[in-house]
Amino acid sequence: MTLLIGIVLAFMRVSVIAFGGAYAAIPLVENEAVAVQGWMTYEQFADLVALDEITPGPIIINSATFVGMRVAGIPGAIAATLGSILIPCTLVMLLYRLYSRFKGSAMMDNVMVSLKCMAIALIASTLVRLAAAAFMPDGNLPSITRGCYTIVVMGTAFFLIHNRQISPLPVMLGCGLVNLVACSLLPLMA
Repeated sequence: MTLLIGIVLAFMRVSVIAFGGAYAAIPLVENEAVAVQGWMTYEQFADLVALDEITPGPIIINSATFVGMRVAGIPGAIAATLGSILIPCTLVMLLYRLYSRFKGSAMMDNVMVSLKCMAIALIASTLVRLAAAAFMPDGNLPSITRGCYTIVVMGTAFFLIHNRQISPLPVMLGCGLVNLVACSLLPLMA
């Protein structure tokens, strides 16, 4: 029971400061699950983020549910999910009233600019950590073959999603399939 309460409190801490949307919340979940609680490694968290991307639903709730499931099974998943939504649901109702009242004011415009800047910094922080996990999964520099392969797959995925407007799900599934084939055919890729 103490573990479940700890899970709820951990995700309440994350959710109370998770401004900027789902991607901005990922480093907060990462910090809580990896650095503060020690429930998983950075590599395991990078795998969790990949699962979040192919699972429907809000990323922060998916992340919380996955972490809770890993830590304490189904009760942990429920505890983490509740912890991640209790405070935001309450705050959204209160903030909507304030935002409606002050919308269009200079003060509100400045607050929104500051929040957007913070979100960009949080997303960039996560990008750096995820890139390190993708390029150096074992903490060492990859071979030239592996490094080039990773850059080609990443660039192709970005091009398909950004320029061709292809949904991320088929692109991610395609990248997974390409990686399975590459790892089975090329021993240098494994």
